[in-house]
This record gives sequence, C-alpha cells and structure tokens, in this order.
Amino acid sequence: MKRRDFIALVGTVVIARRVAIAQTPGKVYRLALVSPGGLLPESDPFAKILLGGLAKLGYTPGQNLAFEGPRGAAGQPVQLAHLMEELKAAEVDLIVVFGYPTAVAAKAAGITTVVAFGVGDPVATGLVVNLARPEGNITGISDVATTLSTKRLSLLKELLPKLHRVAMLWNKDDLGMSLRYDASAKAAAAMVVDVQAVGVREPDDFNEAFAVMDREPPDAILMVSDSLTMLNRKRVFDYAAVHRLPAIYEYDPLVREGGLMSYGPDLRESFERAASMVDRIFKGAKPADLPFEQPTRYLFVLNLKTAKSISLEIPPTVLALADEVVE
Repeated sequence: MKRRDFIALVGTVVIARRVAIAQTPGKVYRLALVSPGGLLPESDPFAKILLGGLAKLGYTPGQNLAFEGPRGAAGQPVQLAHLMEELKAAEVDLIVVFGYPTAVAAKAAGITTVVAFGVGDPVATGLVVNLARPEGNITGISDVATTLSTKRLSLLKELLPKLHRVAMLWNKDDLGMSLRYDASAKAAAAMVVDVQAVGVREPDDFNEAFAVMDREPPDAILMVSDSLTMLNRKRVFDYAAVHRLPAIYEYDPLVREGGLMSYGPDLRESFERAASMVDRIFKGAKPADLPFEQPTRYLFVLNLKTAKSISLEIPPTVLALADEVVE
C-alpha cells in the first residue's frame, strides 16, 4: 500500500469514529431486565448472560450503560403495570422481558421492549401484528409451540413406549401458556396419548392438581413453565419423586435443580441474541421494524441422578439423544 493511500485510509477511519462518537456524545443507556416477579439484579444468571453479551458489543455498566436494579422490599408482590409506569417515568431506554404477563404490561406502557423468552406465540396472543414486522414497541425471540410440544411428547414416548396418559400442568391465567397447553394437547392427541389437564391459577391449586393425579395416576408429567409453575417447581419435583413419575420440563435449569429432563431453547443463546437486538435498538433501529427471531439451538438435558432416585432406567437410545447429562 502506498504511503498516501495509507494516510487516506487512517483519516477515513478517524473521521468515521468521530462521527460515531458525535452521534451519541456521552450517552448512557438505561436498561432493565424484568420478569413476572419484577426487576432482576445484575447478579441474576440471566442478567449476567445479557450483560455479558452487551459487553462484547461495547456496553459497560457504570460507563455507557446503567442497569436498573430491583425496587422495593424483596419478596413483595409486584404490580407489573405500576412497575412499567415507574420505568417509563425514569426514562429507561429499553427493557428486556420474559414471561407473557410482563410483555403485556410493557406493551401497554409503550416502553421499547425486547422479549428474551417465555411469551408463547406473540401473534396468537396479540402481542404483535406479525413476526416479520411487529409494528409496535415489542420485538424479540419467539418459540414454535407446536414443534416443541411434539418433540417433548416424542421424548416421553421414547422413554416410555407404553405411554398412555400424560398430566399437563400449566397456568390457566396466562394466555401464552394456555395456548402452549393447547398445542401440547393437540400433539398428544396426534400421538394417541390421553391428556390429563391439571391447570392452576394460584399456589393452593397445586394441591387439587396433585389430588387429581392421585385419583387417576398418569404415566408422566409435562409442566408448562411460567412464573406460577416455576415458583412451585419444587413441589412438582417432590410429587414426581414420591410417585416415581417421569416428568419433562421446558427449560434446562429445571433439570439442574432436580427435574428429570427438559427440551427447549438454549436460554444462553436467547439472551445473547436479545443483547444483539438491544444493541441495534440503541443504535437507532425500531422494534416495529425488527422481525421476531426463533432460537436456533435446542437442548435435551437429562438428570441421571433423578432417574436413579425413581428407579427409572434410561434407554440407550434416549441417552444418546441428550445434549447434556447431569450426573
């Protein structure tokens, strides 16, 4: 390269950097991560993944990024609508959410929002107009409920060739999860498997759900994950253990906590891609113009310790399918 060409190239790079800096001089972007239970702290595992993804893109808390921490006393019920209004008044630039109720509250408040996971089908629930052009203040990562439901049931069938009845546990007050239950029920019917519907609306309903299963014991359990079922997951683990019931869950953290197996999107990938969307919005893109994306990595995770505790032998064919085995 000639000397004058090199000087010209360096000059172009310097000018480009100055232009980029001039676009947002000293800008500190305000970001929040919100679950159905409220704001999550930086120490939360999902927050760490999100912030790690943003760090790779040049965002540093305390410098050009301000991360909103939890408000109020820990363990207190959260009114999502009120929280969203607080965040809006505080001029938070963007929030990342998971869970359908959280996304609904964010949409109503008009806050720029990126969905990380767990809202069900955003078109069927009315969150967005369509996946390619959301036409609102929300974009993010979606899932394919029918495909996932079929896969989860096929894994149960592979594990239990004589599977006849599966109990499906879900929150009836969460539209996103109710639609996911519907997809699971249709998938079960196509596989000639009876569905035992055990919907819940509050913690006390789990007692009745377990009583239904006591009266008509299922061969397995499929738990649809939302804030209510997640908060009561230990009760489901314990019930499955006492009754030696195989159970499949939607997300792998549940298996690492004691659940038997899970099949679902790689949540690390989902949050890293959410970070990429946050970056694009910070740089001027609008959620209305950013298509909803689908996960590209799905994980099948098995907990062998849990299998042994219920005297369940995992067939080699099922073991070979696992992306991760928890010993």
